[in-house]
This record gives sequence, C-alpha cells and structure tokens, in this order.
Amino acid sequence: MPIPANSEQLAAMALALDEARAAARAGEIPVGAVVLGPDGAVLGRGGNGREASQDPTGHAEVIALRRSAAALGDRVLAGCTIVVTLEPCAMCAGAILAARVPRVVFGAWDEKAGAAGSVYDLLRDGRLPHAVPEVIAGVRADESAALLDEFFRSRR
Repeated sequence: MPIPANSEQLAAMALALDEARAAARAGEIPVGAVVLGPDGAVLGRGGNGREASQDPTGHAEVIALRRSAAALGDRVLAGCTIVVTLEPCAMCAGAILAARVPRVVFGAWDEKAGAAGSVYDLLRDGRLPHAVPEVIAGVRADESAALLDEFFRSRR
C-alpha cells in the first residue's frame, strides 16, 4: 500500500510545482525540487536549469541538493526530505543517495527514465552501499504530469 504524504510534504510539493512552472517559463523542462531540513524548513529549491547553464547536471534535484548542502555546510543531508515533481532519473537518484537523503517524495512517474520504481529502482536497490530511503510516490502526480504534457505539447 502506498505511503501517503503528510501536510508538510504536500506544502513542499506546492513549492516544487512553483519551481517547475518557473522552469517552464524559462524554457526549461518543468521539473522542480525542494529539500526540507530535519525541522521541516526549506533548505534549498531548484528548477531545471540545463539550458540556461548549459550544464548537463542542471536537474532540479541536483540544484536543490547543492543549495541545501551549502545552506547546511555539509554534503550529508541527514534527516532531510527531497520533494520533486518528477520521479528522479538515475543521475538524480545517485545524487540523492550520495547526499544520504533518507526520504524522497515525488509527483509524476517517469516511464522513460525514472529510477525510483518505474524503469529502475536505484533508490531502493539494496546492492548499493547506501541506506535505502523511504519513497513516497504520486504526490500531486496529475498536476506534475500536466505541466510536462503541456510543455512538450507546445514544442511539437
């Protein structure tokens, strides 16, 4: 049975959706992410920024993780939660594991490149030398998916 999101995670998803919308307005794929600290405060936010930065690692999750680590002054984000509008890809799942984030909340599933249960499940792969984070999927998934659908439809 799926784990439901709590009110703090739902509020953070609203912020992540704001980041995704801002990314879309900037011509980026509309994905947004927010990292919550152990106390529930927002540590870092990010929207996709690959085009603007010409950085292939400029995914929303990586940007939010970098900002959060800088805010904490620590690469280990113990006790934190990352909330993202789209299921993390393999690169982002690896970054989440490297940052030791114990909880991942995401919106839409990524049936082409997802690495949190759809195509791959790197986050919960016990063969990796990292603690397995809790994964809460499908939070405001319809809104997240609609942003992506609208973005790609407008480009066809």
